Amino acid sequence: MRSAWRRVMATAGTAAVLTGVLTAPAAADPAVPAGPGVEVEVPGPEDGNVAGSGHARVPRDGRDRPAPRLSAAEKSADGAVTKLLDNGTTGDRLDIVVVGDGYTAGELDRFHADAKEMWDELAGVEPYTTYQGLFNVWTVDAVSNQSGVSGDPGPDVVRDTALGSYFWCDDIERLLCVDQSKVDGYVAKAPEADLVVVLANSAKYGGAGYNEPSGTLGYEGISTASAGNEKSGQAAIHETGHSLGKLADEYFYPDHPGFEEYTGPEPADSNVSVLTAGDMAGQRSKWHRWLGEESPDGGAVGTYEGGGYFVKGLYRPTDDSLMRSLDKPFNLPGVESMIAGFHRHARLVTAVTPTERLLRLRDTARVSLPRITDPDGRRLTVRWYLDGRELKPLAGRTRVRVSDLALFLLDLRTHKLSVTVENRTHAVRDPEIAEQLTSTVGWNVRL
Repeated sequence: MRSAWRRVMATAGTAAVLTGVLTAPAAADPAVPAGPGVEVEVPGPEDGNVAGSGHARVPRDGRDRPAPRLSAAEKSADGAVTKLLDNGTTGDRLDIVVVGDGYTAGELDRFHADAKEMWDELAGVEPYTTYQGLFNVWTVDAVSNQSGVSGDPGPDVVRDTALGSYFWCDDIERLLCVDQSKVDGYVAKAPEADLVVVLANSAKYGGAGYNEPSGTLGYEGISTASAGNEKSGQAAIHETGHSLGKLADEYFYPDHPGFEEYTGPEPADSNVSVLTAGDMAGQRSKWHRWLGEESPDGGAVGTYEGGGYFVKGLYRPTDDSLMRSLDKPFNLPGVESMIAGFHRHARLVTAVTPTERLLRLRDTARVSLPRITDPDGRRLTVRWYLDGRELKPLAGRTRVRVSDLALFLLDLRTHKLSVTVENRTHAVRDPEIAEQLTSTVGWNVRL
């Protein structure tokens, strides 16, 4: 794609450095380029702090290079799966799968260290910090014939790597693309990936956000990043705001035709709106519950004009969150959306005692809970029920003996014992999201 949109996005930095007169793209929505391939987000330039620079369409299979031919020793290491972080069963956790590219068989220890460093950086950002107990992290060893990736340092450099990663994708130096079919081949080796991160063995700044959900493996998206560049990690975290939080970009482009003013309908994204604070409060819409509250990224939540790439006509919740600038936290509405995204994939209670069993007098119903404590000290609420009636004396327990219920089971009939775990965090104010922060498991019991 050689359109004005790609050139605008490739050169875009902070609002102050966007200059020049370019032809507006022909698409009705300039934020979404048309054409074949897969849409990816371009990270902002290295010398600025803007989180992204718009979108481009790139080939799904990258440069379509053949897979490396590995020796017998390399094949034995290729595809090995390691659980870097174990917080429970795959079905009840949000599973991040990290695959490296440009690591030879002798560099796999470095890849594992890079993956651990990536997770530590992610876990240092709220709400990941609070909810890290909901995550499992897996690594999949992808053995490359050559160390490093194509396009580093220059566009003519080609390296033989497992995933075909390359800078200068779509002629944009910092855009780090991959062969998605090769990535999927490795991701499929790990259990039920929900989010994928590709770490390139490079110190060159770059990355990309593949934020379209996988139609075959089910993951929410792929973030690519340079393992050896400290700014690339922040760009990757920004991408999870799209894939997990379903958040829009909060940056915008002044002085460019096609981006002066948004005139469309109310966007579906939770963090951009056509409404001013007064209208939002009056209509009880979008982030109205957070208006006036102090946000982690600084200042009060309100409606700040400029967002979703447009200078006017769209408003964002705060002046400068992670969805606009690197090294910033998510704002309050963004945190709420991220928590919703976490709970789409993770459950708050896991049955240790199999639920398909009929529990009798000598049995015990056991569950495990993730480690979650809100910054305000709130913990998960645990309630037990028998046939839908709450057993208040059992509140907070993670195990209940059937013998403790004997007086309720004297009729010798089969009853339903269940436990409901709820996250009543103050970081969620939307009732529809709050309803999602509940998990229940149950058993049939009788004397």
